[in-house]
Amino acid sequence: MTVRILSVRVNLGFALLGSLLIPWCSAFSPSVLLDSYSGREMVLDPCFSDKHKRPTSCVPDFVNAAFGVRVETAATCGSHLSEYCSKGANGRLNCHKCHAKSKEAAEFLTDLHNPNNETCWLSDMNPTENVSLTVSLKKKFELTYISLHFCSDKPKTMVIYKSMDHGKSWQPFQYYSEDCLGTFQQKENVQITRANEQEALCVKAHLDEDSGTRIAFSTLADRPSAEDFEHSPVLQDWVTATDIRIVFPYVPKPASRSLGTRSLESTLYINNISMPDRPKGDWSLNSGMKEWVGISDLAIGGRCKCNGHASECKLDPNTGDMACQCKHNTDGKECEKCKEFHFDRPWGRATSLGANECVPCQCNNHARRCRFNMELYQLSGGVSGGVCLKCRHNTAGRHCHYCKEGYFRNPKKPISHRRACESCNCHPVGASGKICNQTNGQCPCKDGVTGRECNRCARGYQQSGSPIAPCIKVPNTIRSLGRTRHNEHKKNDDPDPGPSYGERYQSPSDDECAVAADECHSTSKRIQMRKYCSMDSVYLITVLEKEHVDEKWTTFRVHVDKRYKKPSRGPRLHRGQETTLWVKTRNLRCRCPRIEENASFLIFDEADDDDDNNNTNSSKDGGKRGTRPGFVVSKKTLMIEWKREWRRRMKRFKRRSRKVC
Repeated sequence: MTVRILSVRVNLGFALLGSLLIPWCSAFSPSVLLDSYSGREMVLDPCFSDKHKRPTSCVPDFVNAAFGVRVETAATCGSHLSEYCSKGANGRLNCHKCHAKSKEAAEFLTDLHNPNNETCWLSDMNPTENVSLTVSLKKKFELTYISLHFCSDKPKTMVIYKSMDHGKSWQPFQYYSEDCLGTFQQKENVQITRANEQEALCVKAHLDEDSGTRIAFSTLADRPSAEDFEHSPVLQDWVTATDIRIVFPYVPKPASRSLGTRSLESTLYINNISMPDRPKGDWSLNSGMKEWVGISDLAIGGRCKCNGHASECKLDPNTGDMACQCKHNTDGKECEKCKEFHFDRPWGRATSLGANECVPCQCNNHARRCRFNMELYQLSGGVSGGVCLKCRHNTAGRHCHYCKEGYFRNPKKPISHRRACESCNCHPVGASGKICNQTNGQCPCKDGVTGRECNRCARGYQQSGSPIAPCIKVPNTIRSLGRTRHNEHKKNDDPDPGPSYGERYQSPSDDECAVAADECHSTSKRIQMRKYCSMDSVYLITVLEKEHVDEKWTTFRVHVDKRYKKPSRGPRLHRGQETTLWVKTRNLRCRCPRIEENASFLIFDEADDDDDNNNTNSSKDGGKRGTRPGFVVSKKTLMIEWKREWRRRMKRFKRRSRKVC
């Protein structure tokens, strides 16, 4: 036969406890422990305010954290003795046998408790060590109360401990004793101030006759900062626990005097039941003192600790532990940190004043990791403290907001574009350094060198072959030749022609330009792979200046910037070499091709299949093309003005030509 709960007051235990705690909690703001009692409306996302369109603080539901949780016990009834006795309603003692796996087992301590609940955990009789109950909550909780419902007389001595590190260390939560000073060396009912809000109290009010059969410990009672709980890290730490242990300590009995002698007997000072003499024929049991404690229900009220960043906790199937379903870009079992890449502001607990959501770092899509720097955050006035790590796409800076050394900003693309920074590509000989202007990409050129990449000699200079001074001044006799002939044909009232080399000495006739158009290819054509393969040679050149003019030919001094396809026969020019460009004067006057100073061109030359039998052509062109050093613009030559965006295409043509052509 099991022990029945006889007291009517026990049946109303939870109702009395609720009436005790609700008025105390009503003084707090809705964002603290017991706001589930308020009648707020259901929302789709409690962590986001639809009214204000911004994140807001949220908390999980208030629950009995011990419900259904296994309780570890020491000295359970049945481990040593098999009988216990209790006083019945008629005043007689009822003695029963108990077994550790019957309804007296500890597993019924945290089951559903109701007036018809007849389960009651019993400690062993006359144990020789402390009796303890340990509950592991599997996660940090912010506790409001711990309630014990006894099915025996309440113990005179009891201690509640808590652990914040899953049982690795313990600290007292509350002491209970009729003699606090003698038992625990603690003063009774010490006044708690803001200086000692994490101090455990020792009380004996639980022994009052009107306190019923329940002991309820309120974690925030008599704590001065309880009314401002959400802004009190001290109290938040005080109510936090992962495990609860309730100990009924082994305390020596007070020494008794008898005829001047002192009894030195000591025993567990828990629950004393005197067993009177029984008439003969009644059940036999040695008379004496039996000491034990019985508990029918253990409840631990609180919330899953999520620091205001989650509205629910769920069981992790992988670890078997509870974990918060974090919002506001937070992470961790208790949402105690910002999730990866959200370190632009320091982590903070959500309150009724603000959600303190974590903000992603501003890295312009060039970094995947960042860190928080408090000094930068303070210097920014509390706006931004994130520092991007390992910027990609050739960017640098705290926010990956500028180009690293050796690259410059492409103004046509936003800084967030993966190609916002382009290589300076400074010539290793012509440039005095590898760092170019971040705005326009201009490399620092040596004396006499020009071009954005410092890859050609300036006007009036020629290549020297020296890496120290790659460009030297051209002798005055050579430079004056072209200028004199040019000025002879310039009219006084003509406007300055500028750098154009297509200046006409006289107005050409229509017939003359018709012939020129037949021999000249358009300079706006686009080259495809098929056309590239049909060409015998492909060069990229830059026109430096005009050298010589006569009735048949006009020559220009040019710089070979790159050779994309070398000719099958004849002389082969190399990168960095200076040579001559031959253009028919008639075609030049008709602007076919139109050549300007410091302009770059692609020179495509088709294979001349009849070079061995071109005596006729030689007479027409004034000699074999092979006899003229440099480039000869003929009917089979195609000149296209160079565009910077063609660089990758030409490299691709050169690479594919090995297999396709």
